[in-house]
Amino acid sequence: MPEVPDVDDRGEGEAEKDPLALRLEQLILGADRRYTPFQAARSAGVSMELASRFWRAMGFPDIGQAKALTEADVLALRRLAGLVEAGLLSEAMAVQVARSTGQTTARLAEWQIDSFLEGLTEPPEPGMTRTEVTYPLIELLLPELEEFLVYVWRRQLAAATGRVVQAADDEEMVDRRLAVGFADLVGFTRLTRRMEEEELGELVEAFETTAADLVAAHGGRLIKTLGDEVLYAADDAGVAAEIALRLIETMANDETMPELRVGIAFGTVTTRMGDVFGTTVNLASRLTSIAPRDAVLVDGALAEELTRTGEAPASEADAAEEAAKAEKEGEEPPSYRFALQPMWQRPVRGLGVVEPWLLARRG
Repeated sequence: MPEVPDVDDRGEGEAEKDPLALRLEQLILGADRRYTPFQAARSAGVSMELASRFWRAMGFPDIGQAKALTEADVLALRRLAGLVEAGLLSEAMAVQVARSTGQTTARLAEWQIDSFLEGLTEPPEPGMTRTEVTYPLIELLLPELEEFLVYVWRRQLAAATGRVVQAADDEEMVDRRLAVGFADLVGFTRLTRRMEEEELGELVEAFETTAADLVAAHGGRLIKTLGDEVLYAADDAGVAAEIALRLIETMANDETMPELRVGIAFGTVTTRMGDVFGTTVNLASRLTSIAPRDAVLVDGALAEELTRTGEAPASEADAAEEAAKAEKEGEEPPSYRFALQPMWQRPVRGLGVVEPWLLARRG
């Protein structure tokens, strides 16, 4: 349930809390505390059990029966329950909506406080406290950030909806053929022992920012970041390959960055709550772990797709033969973006024997 101040052992009253913290909470929530969880559930017309499921899914702790909830909490319950009653969502799906929204916005809020507001609320003049700066700053930022959040969400929703309606059939909406790539910083564990925490944080932020920008700029989708690793996906094998090589090239030109390795696999992927699952994802992860430094390994399916779409030759011998034939006939030889080199077959834990291919640029 929504974050609230500490309560005494009986749960019948709030412990003392900083008056500014209470003013900030009221400013952000836009309403006074009026309801206990039971009262909020009753006002929304839902059972306490369902209300608790929704609140926990959103990431809020149990608060007993402290009077800590607002009209907004009641309205949120009423809306979720109304979607279920109208048959637009099943109860399980409504809980998933609450969970996915809660997890995403919790991370956003933590980032904004840790990295954004913390820097902006440094007292501008000697003698001023941070608390004296925080309230008017949030008062100014809140409506702007709220509108921007809704704008970005609508844009992302439009893009995701467009991808779904282009799916060939209903099954493809959930189980889709995608190229999935992992990019992993080499030797990150050793770095954590040598670098100061602030330096390490700056390195991770620079890596994640660079990776996110490259993935977006070239038509991929960033699925998630894991500190020293990023996971991305693309509908097109060529797009995934281009992103991988751009990542390697960009990081190699940055002396502050460790070496990078990337693994890509192509195949059926299950998408759920913004994440991706399945054998294809597992294979991409395994390929990353065995990839050479500053190199990209791909699976046979992605190599075959690049060949099928004419973005890579089946072999360099075929490419040379095609070029010689074109020259003889006075024509332009085929133009390929990528080169593929077969590597030794090897067993991969949990996936059997695979034949990785080394991906590079041609020319």
